[in-house]
Amino acid sequence: MPDTLLILTPGFAASEADTNCLPMQQGLVRVLKENHPDLNIVVLAFQYPYFKRTYNWYNATVISFNGKNKGGVSRIIRAREITAVLKKIHRTNKIIGLLSFWLGECAAVGKQFATDNGLRHYCWLLGQDAREGNKYVRYIKPEAAELIALSDSLQAEFEQHYGIRPVHVIPSGIDVKQLPAATESKTIDILGAGSLIPLKQFDLFVEVVASIKKRLPGVKAVLAGDGPEKEKLIALIKQHDLTDNLTLTGEIPHRDLLTLMARSKLLLHPSSYEGFSGVCQEALAMGMQVISFCRAMKEDIEQWHIVRDQKEMQERTLEVFVNNKEHNSVILYSTDVIAEIFIDLFTD
Repeated sequence: MPDTLLILTPGFAASEADTNCLPMQQGLVRVLKENHPDLNIVVLAFQYPYFKRTYNWYNATVISFNGKNKGGVSRIIRAREITAVLKKIHRTNKIIGLLSFWLGECAAVGKQFATDNGLRHYCWLLGQDAREGNKYVRYIKPEAAELIALSDSLQAEFEQHYGIRPVHVIPSGIDVKQLPAATESKTIDILGAGSLIPLKQFDLFVEVVASIKKRLPGVKAVLAGDGPEKEKLIALIKQHDLTDNLTLTGEIPHRDLLTLMARSKLLLHPSSYEGFSGVCQEALAMGMQVISFCRAMKEDIEQWHIVRDQKEMQERTLEVFVNNKEHNSVILYSTDVIAEIFIDLFTD
């Protein structure tokens, strides 16, 4: 029977062309399979894609359950359906373990199945699941040794709220093979990227661009993403007379975002909360300066500036341009290295 790694996730790519759904997790699965072709990887996607199907994705098997984030009785029925599929896989495969993304519904199903069958289970804490009020913590009762924090900050936050300190800290990685070529032509001064939701605070992005325009009238900024805050941001752009300075692209393919980064000098990331921002890591890899509020790791990171408030963000942004900061490619962690860390967890 083949060695099989089961990955439980709320969502996954609907096809190889779907690059926008959790690109960090996509990169990990793709590299795991590339580096360990004999390992059978099965991804169980609970909520998205919005169809029920078993399909091949870069030689990994994906089983989608079309949950559409329905709760109540639907969640119970979904858990039973997924458990039945897990049992079927278990009968014909040698399962080396289960990896759940986020401490939520996936971890609840994964932990129960692992316990019932004497299997290894790890849960990767990826962001808001470490915050106070996660009802799944009491239900799952995770052990410190099965918890993996995406960053130092998530490790500390989870311990603060739940009295359990995750034993492992494994950040996301950059798949250097997927990066577009660097360019000397950096025609975009300020880039923002992410879902246009209140948590990301892109109204502050607009405010900072407006303040920079007072000193640098020709500043060029781009905000890539879509979401419920879009109309509010459009109104704010008009209010500050930034129509010629700030462009909203809407949602774009992940590859196109990386290409935008290659042409940009600074990523401004005003999110109020992050586990370990993948977009910030990608920006560094593409040679950008980064300014954000959230410190992920204890140590300082080259070209990544952590600020306390909007005023300091404005001041640091102007400083980057006035001092003509360097634009070196900074690879914090490669996906190849991160993939091997995960393999070691399941095969030691």
